Amino acid sequence: MIPRSFIQDLLNRLDIVDVIERYVPLKKAGTNYVACCPFHNEKSPSFTVSQAKQFYHCFGCGVHGTAISFVMEHLGLGFVEAIEDLAQSVGMDVPHEQSASGEHHQKVAPDLYEVMQAATRYYREQLKQSVRAIDYLKQRGLSGEIAAKFGIGYAPDAWQNLAAAFPDYQADALNETGLVISNDNDKRYDRFRDRIMFPIINVRSQVIGFGGRVLDKGEPKYLNSPETPLFEKGHELYGLFQAQKAIRAGQRALVVEGYMDVVALAQHGVEYAVATLGTATTPYHIQKLLRLADQIVFCFDGDKAGQKAAWRALENALPHLQDGKRISFLFLPVEHDPDSFIREFGKAVFEQRMAEAMPLSGYLLHEVSIDLDLRSQEGRNQLLQRAKPLLSAITSPVAALLLRKEVAALAGVSQAELEALFEIKPIAHTPRPALKKAARSSFSVHRLLLQCLIAQPGLGAQMPAGWHEDGSDAEAVVAVLLVLRDVGYTVSSPALMQMFEGSTHAKTLALAEADMLAWGETFDVAAEFAGLLTKLDDGQRRQQFQTLQGKSAQGGLSGLSSQEREQYLRLLQR
Repeated sequence: MIPRSFIQDLLNRLDIVDVIERYVPLKKAGTNYVACCPFHNEKSPSFTVSQAKQFYHCFGCGVHGTAISFVMEHLGLGFVEAIEDLAQSVGMDVPHEQSASGEHHQKVAPDLYEVMQAATRYYREQLKQSVRAIDYLKQRGLSGEIAAKFGIGYAPDAWQNLAAAFPDYQADALNETGLVISNDNDKRYDRFRDRIMFPIINVRSQVIGFGGRVLDKGEPKYLNSPETPLFEKGHELYGLFQAQKAIRAGQRALVVEGYMDVVALAQHGVEYAVATLGTATTPYHIQKLLRLADQIVFCFDGDKAGQKAAWRALENALPHLQDGKRISFLFLPVEHDPDSFIREFGKAVFEQRMAEAMPLSGYLLHEVSIDLDLRSQEGRNQLLQRAKPLLSAITSPVAALLLRKEVAALAGVSQAELEALFEIKPIAHTPRPALKKAARSSFSVHRLLLQCLIAQPGLGAQMPAGWHEDGSDAEAVVAVLLVLRDVGYTVSSPALMQMFEGSTHAKTLALAEADMLAWGETFDVAAEFAGLLTKLDDGQRRQQFQTLQGKSAQGGLSGLSSQEREQYLRLLQR
């Protein structure tokens, strides 16, 4: 875990304009900066960056956040990775606290990346000298340009090749990075021998691992780096560094099984493909790709192993489905993988197959109903049993609603009956009541109150203890006050907003902060806040007076307690 104080210090050191301009060209527009949004396609700029308030907001697609959330979304990084990336850019070292579960994030020494880079250079040089390895790549249809783009190399067939690349072959760093293996006699040898080497590069362009493929027959066909301080297989995707620009441009990502599939597809112009690293598709992979694109297509072989991998991908995708984003599955003929298919039929045919890929919903319904006689009660019962854990995992409202309707129809029950049977919360549309004028006034007061607290968190110290009113903005104010009382009123505005990322109040706070872009330079936050407190205090007294007045109208002053009578008379005088 990263201490909150460090996150605040980091955000204080960063300028969000500098961070975003590394990736998106910004243009000055008054006190703010604008650009065409990097998260959706548009012709006129609706992406706005406030240097004064240190946040970005797109009025087209609604994305909103701090420098940290921008790096997470734009590069597809996790929270810790984004913090480390930004900290490195301003020369800060990230401290890590041990979490409640006892986990401790291992800090990576910079020299480990240098070791991996040196190994990459060595393997690339060895490829140039190996006619056999070059011939193999040519037979697979790869050009020198593509080999260079992916940094492909070759590990010669000897036990201690890397001794030529590193003066100290016994260095701990070679063991830590998984480049060598030490046996029981404390003798070491290279992990990768006589293999085509594929560097695994993170989105910050650092080599974190390798995949090695045999040239001839041999086992294992692919050999990956082990888990190291640099490399977590379940978090990384091969080819993402090279593919991320194409993924963003086309708003789709293709997930395949092998390194060679990725490289071969790129050779034929399909530059948005990535591969899992010898593991099943994980939730981290899904989340990372959905940050970058609106559509994910999984392309697996049509054999049993491919079917199994596809189903695992579906199960891990369900909790992360997002309305407006698509996930689909493409199954190639059993005799083909993406590499062989695109070499035989070309890009146009392959992309046509992608366009016809089976949507996640169709794949799910097909699999839960396969081999069942839905005309029988037993068949429909089994369908419901298969579907229950899958439907229960979906949090996306529209996807959940539509799939529940379809499963209910197949089983011959109503949606309400299915939801009751599965003990899952019903998804129903209830018309929103029209806001009364008083409610509109209260809404605007609470929204402005929330904005003042976002702009100057220190003002929270002036709020009355125990203050609470109804409404989403009012509830967000209470949530902000609770956080401020916990972390202190000196927290900065960006740090405060970062604390609410992913929370139930995140959207309310984002909309409130976006409205602040309309504030003029002369807007006096402290004076506005003082006026709001007075207005709230007057409203609270008025409500108390009306309550006591109604009570006295029924039983006279004698019907009030001595304390209520004193309060009523005091309010009456006011």
